[in-house]
Amino acid sequence: MDSEVLTAKLETLRRCLQRVRDKTPAHLEGLLEDLDLQDIISVNLQRAVQTCVDIGAHIISESEEERPATLGETFDALARMDVIPVDLATRLKGAVGFRNIAVHAYRKIDWEIVYAIVTTRIDDFTQFARCINSRLSS
Repeated sequence: MDSEVLTAKLETLRRCLQRVRDKTPAHLEGLLEDLDLQDIISVNLQRAVQTCVDIGAHIISESEEERPATLGETFDALARMDVIPVDLATRLKGAVGFRNIAVHAYRKIDWEIVYAIVTTRIDDFTQFARCINSRLSS
């Protein structure tokens, strides 16, 4: 496994999460009223999801695991490989749904859902990073 690639990706993830944390307002209304905050949070959340997928794809590519057909299935594969817990894989698959809506504009972004993600689920990404760091250390 190319630890330099994974370390660089983990740093990208850390920066994205820090940006989201730094810019998340104390109340939903702050996000609803500020287009710049919406952009900063949305873009960094998209990048965080995509970076996790990229990390997963890198790990999977160096294994015997079948290549995932979708971005969300990347997390299922990582769970099968015991890289991340199954419950975390399920939550991160949900984050891929947000990423797809934001990137492809399938429908209008629900900022209440985004606010809930950044205030209650942001640590899923930190847990993912810990799992990857643990793998790198072993």
